[in-house]
Amino acid sequence: MERDDLIVNDSYAANATHSEEDGVKIRRNIWKVTGILTALTFLEVMMGIYFKRSETFTWEAIKWSFIVLTLVKAGYIVMVFMHLGEERKNLRRIILVPYAIFVLYLIFIALSEGLSHFDLWETWK
Repeated sequence: MERDDLIVNDSYAANATHSEEDGVKIRRNIWKVTGILTALTFLEVMMGIYFKRSETFTWEAIKWSFIVLTLVKAGYIVMVFMHLGEERKNLRRIILVPYAIFVLYLIFIALSEGLSHFDLWETWK
């Protein structure tokens, strides 16, 4: 009885091979991506531990730094794991600019609604 889950010899996966040098480059890239994402996450965690509503930094600056670091991590993940970094610059812009505009729009809505709610709170006191 022949198994049907084995790769057939004429399939694309059976013919896809790479040299050891290519494998070393791929593994090096994986370690680089892991290191960068780990460093950014470690920086966020250390900021969360170290910067507690102190007088050194304002609470708004701490929150904005978290937002910026999170957006940097999200952009890097999109560039690496969705292979967008390997595309042409114009294609990257066409894909990323609408998302950036949408994120800025969401931040604007959150801030404007939060401030209007705060204004209502002040008038009811």
